[in-house]
Amino acid sequence: MLKDFLNKIICGDATDVMRELPDGSIDLCVTSPPYNLKNSTGNGMKDGRGGKWENAALVKGYSHHNDNMPHEEYVKWQRECLTEMMRLIGDDGAIFYNHKWRVQAGLLQDRSDIVGGFPVRQIIIWKRAGGLNFNPGYFLPTYEVIYLIAKKDFKLAPKANACGDVWEFVQEMKNGHPAPFPVALIDRIITSTTAQVILDPFMGSGTTAVSAVKNGRDYIGIEISPEYCKLAEDRIAAEQNQIRMAI
Repeated sequence: MLKDFLNKIICGDATDVMRELPDGSIDLCVTSPPYNLKNSTGNGMKDGRGGKWENAALVKGYSHHNDNMPHEEYVKWQRECLTEMMRLIGDDGAIFYNHKWRVQAGLLQDRSDIVGGFPVRQIIIWKRAGGLNFNPGYFLPTYEVIYLIAKKDFKLAPKANACGDVWEFVQEMKNGHPAPFPVALIDRIITSTTAQVILDPFMGSGTTAVSAVKNGRDYIGIEISPEYCKLAEDRIAAEQNQIRMAI
């Protein structure tokens, strides 16, 4: 039953947990999966420099996930995840799927092998601060891509279509997760829709849930790492307490 999952962080594997949810039970999916960054042909992920995140968190990776999968295996896994998300959203639902384009062995890896065949309606550019570029063969990347994958009847909330398709939000650097969403970015997505039930199958530190609570929506979060589940629950509780104090 959907009510058994509402407004909870479920500690488990994304695809396994999603299979327990009923068809068409979700209005909106907002997520950013692990990027498989350690499966790298070079740069700071190889030599340990790891960019500007505290303690080189992206180099260390995730506590309960191998971020160094063979590329074909990674693509297969992500397509399975997107297939489950498509099953879960209704005919007026959508998926906001954030990913990072990368250069691998001198060629652009634009994620078309992951999103190909899914109903991608639009690409939104998330412009953020640049990190460090250890490769002299290309310019410093300063953006990530959000794929709007939409079912046929999906529409934005009234007047939300006035926003452009390039969004500038600074990353959150002081967070226990190596790659957290900025709350303001998720606020933009959620308030641009009329969705009530929002799923993030890679919840991480809980930003999607925090934004859902802040904007009066229901959430379901899935996260494989127990410590990130605890971090998410603490952040959600802090947001709920802040709302209570403001009333």
